[in-house]
Amino acid sequence: DFMKQGHGMLLLYTLKNPSFPEYSFSSESGVMCLDFHSDHPYLLAVGFYDGNVAIYNLKKASSQPSYKSSAKSGKHTEPVWQVKWQKDDMDNNSNFFSVSSDGRIVLWTLVKNELVHMDVIKLSADETTMQGPEGLQLQMLGSGTSFDFHKKIDYLFLVGTEEGKIYKCSKSYSSQFLDVFEAHHMAVDTISWNPFHLKVFISCSSDWTVKIWDHTIKTPLFVYDLSTAVGDVAWSPYSSTVFAAVTIDGQAHVFDLNINKLEPLCTQLVVTRKKNKTTHVQFNPVYPIIIVGDERGLTICLKLSPNLRKMPKEKKGQEVKKGPEVEIAKLEKLLSLVREPGSKE
Repeated sequence: DFMKQGHGMLLLYTLKNPSFPEYSFSSESGVMCLDFHSDHPYLLAVGFYDGNVAIYNLKKASSQPSYKSSAKSGKHTEPVWQVKWQKDDMDNNSNFFSVSSDGRIVLWTLVKNELVHMDVIKLSADETTMQGPEGLQLQMLGSGTSFDFHKKIDYLFLVGTEEGKIYKCSKSYSSQFLDVFEAHHMAVDTISWNPFHLKVFISCSSDWTVKIWDHTIKTPLFVYDLSTAVGDVAWSPYSSTVFAAVTIDGQAHVFDLNINKLEPLCTQLVVTRKKNKTTHVQFNPVYPIIIVGDERGLTICLKLSPNLRKMPKEKKGQEVKKGPEVEIAKLEKLLSLVREPGSKE
């Protein structure tokens, strides 16, 4: 609630003791998003409701972030919806991106103990200027809500907006989009590249749908209507065809396209209290566990039953191949069924 600005907390747990956090930090503004650095896992980038971003260093015994943006140093003017670390740049400086409703996507680089910002892209709504009072032209900004960077093509990233469009962008062109997808009727809540297949990404929205796309095709390949607003969606790290979604009626859905292209394998009520919404879902990178977060501030760890992670059976004398190539082929086979027969791509 913009009028009632509250405090924020950042809590870090271990699965060995889910009842009490290992680390806790409190902040003046609500915490909207966070991301661990993949090479330096003690570095945590955080985005706040007041538009600031910060870096916490878990090696330091301080309750304050090691680095934080300020009004002078390019903070966002609206909530930061997502932050994502990138590979260290040419000078070995750590850097991350942030996206906010103010329509800016900003690159933050750690240079000699300060956060330096650079605007990568400004999203502008279609009818960029609006007639203001006395014939003034007002600039309209698109509002970014989510983004994701391509796993292999370094410059390529996608941005989801409150208007439901998805922009395909490049880090090198700040004024041009490579492409625009008319993706959803309402805000795009999450957008994510498939960890295996380089062309495929998934998006979900408050318009009740989850959609799977090939970034070279303007229309979605798969559309799932989950009959209520979808808060978050996540690909599994172990299979190219498995993803999980959470809806605001407190349910978690797990799909495996390889087994069923139309229905979820499992839909389970995770949050029982009325008026509580599930907001986030994430897979554990190693174990068959998903974690679901809700609006009341609870996180729930769920273990996927063996039926939800069936691997293909080995026939006698045949070894079942495993590995990224198999995962890519598996998804490619499904996509070839839904792509236009005429298109060779």
